[in-house]
Amino acid sequence: MINGQVVRLYQGDYDQKTAYASAPQARFDEYVSQGAVQLHLVDLDGAKDAKARQLSLIAQLLDATDAPVQVGGGVRSEQDVADLLAAGANRVVIGSTAVKSPDLVASWMEKYGPEQIVLALDVNIDPQGNRKIAVAGWQEDSGITIEALIERFLPAGLKHVLCTDISRDGTLQGTNVALYRDLCARFPSIAFQASGGIGGLGDIEALKGSGVKGIILGRALLEGKFSVSEAINCWANQGETLSPQEGGY
Repeated sequence: MINGQVVRLYQGDYDQKTAYASAPQARFDEYVSQGAVQLHLVDLDGAKDAKARQLSLIAQLLDATDAPVQVGGGVRSEQDVADLLAAGANRVVIGSTAVKSPDLVASWMEKYGPEQIVLALDVNIDPQGNRKIAVAGWQEDSGITIEALIERFLPAGLKHVLCTDISRDGTLQGTNVALYRDLCARFPSIAFQASGGIGGLGDIEALKGSGVKGIILGRALLEGKFSVSEAINCWANQGETLSPQEGGY
């Protein structure tokens, strides 16, 4: 969301924004009516400026929505975590802060519980296959690999990781199945959420057997490539979760 409006950014670029006509609550209601059991919301105002966080609107949305919602967007302090949990988020999604201040975020994980924290790790994959995490709206290379950061958080009980291959985000060109297969095999205790590139039901089908526990669905739903119910039916024999997304990267 930006200013209470449902939007999509292309590869995190605020200058490449697409706004959609329906209100966030209408979207959530539609997704829940089609069987969604987990929703994903990114406050893009909060991501840009923590003081602009749409906290009161988020609280209203979550209170009126009959499904759990994980919420992210510029979470930089413990107060941000506490505020979003108090607003009704079932999980708080943390991105750049986890890379820049891992000890701090590990302490939040230990205090609030690993089930309530999701690390959102966005990776650029170089020609040598190194998966470096990007921060600051994907403008900065942290120099840290996703594998190294996950290892850092395992002692704190890390449970949920939302991983995006930046090159696929917003493209509708399919997701990086090999990336998720490898990460899920390497870290079997982590519930990975695949994000970026889902353009059709075939892309969901391709992730079956990869080990991911959830798939973030954004642009494809907003543009009517398929419905939530069709996506759930496609994924049904996995027994896992798909997360329709409002706003976000």
